[in-house]
Amino acid sequence: MFANDHKTILVTGCAGFIGSNFVPYFLEKYPQYNLVNLDLLTYAGDLENLKEVEDHPRYKFIKGDICNRELVEFIFNEYDIRGVIHFAAESHVDNSIKNPGVFVETNVNGTYTLVDVAKNYWMERPFRYREAYKVCRFHHISTDEVYGTLPEDPEVLFTEETPYAPNSPYSASKASSDMIVRSYHHTFGLNTVITNCSNNYGPKQHDEKLIPTIIRNALAGNPIPIYGDGKNIRDWLYVRDHCTGIDLAFHEGKAGETYNIGGRNERDNLYIANKICEILDEKVPAQKSYKELITFVEDRAGHDRRYAIDATKIENELGWRAEENFESGIVKTIEWYLKKYGC
Repeated sequence: MFANDHKTILVTGCAGFIGSNFVPYFLEKYPQYNLVNLDLLTYAGDLENLKEVEDHPRYKFIKGDICNRELVEFIFNEYDIRGVIHFAAESHVDNSIKNPGVFVETNVNGTYTLVDVAKNYWMERPFRYREAYKVCRFHHISTDEVYGTLPEDPEVLFTEETPYAPNSPYSASKASSDMIVRSYHHTFGLNTVITNCSNNYGPKQHDEKLIPTIIRNALAGNPIPIYGDGKNIRDWLYVRDHCTGIDLAFHEGKAGETYNIGGRNERDNLYIANKICEILDEKVPAQKSYKELITFVEDRAGHDRRYAIDATKIENELGWRAEENFESGIVKTIEWYLKKYGC
């Protein structure tokens, strides 16, 4: 068990990409916190991502399902949970097209289970917290994909007021979970905050995602697959910058509010592939440029054309800033993968 004078936070899904970057950052920054990580270790979860904290005295890993109410209730009671930061989600759009039911179960039912147990543990009745739990907060991590797609006009960005218009089973399940968390604030007075982020990149990302796929295939001399015409645009956010935004929203955000966290780094997929190949040509030169491996493949169903976040609210209200632009962050990312792949 942990020391009694520390506050214990439940984090979910932190063997995945973003959570496994967040946990070491949070443990180092806040010596007054214990972290309990609940993760089922599905395809995206890997305990190798958390090797540096596995023996940390203020960290505990529990393998389990966020849909398992009995287990979640046990964790709240056993560890006297005083806050939740909820990362756990099925998150790959392609997988959601093949198997939507898993996404509804984890993202919708799992979020409902977590927020309902938190409400019951922390609150006496609607809008009345138990005395010792008055500052307990439920922080739900979501995505910009809930807003649908944007026109190519660079002046048009997602804001916190953009209507939801999800276009894939993944984004629909995340939109549903956002609404459940929102309803627990408005119906029960639960102290919630939601953050919707743009596309993350950086160390520890699952191999199937765009940037690791480009790096991996280039190094192996395999075709680099780019969907459609490669002109799909995303707003890229370095994962460490996302972690600092989550930290600020959890500690300083206003109850019931949503904060969009974006890197202000719009790049299309073809630019991403070319930029990575240029850096690899310099760092790991081959007989010919890696750019010659770029191959266009059939576009996927429900592929949104453009996402871009207006991060003005979190910048102005909480003082957050992204430290990395794409061109600096991608170099750090490639260097991490070169070490991983032994190059």
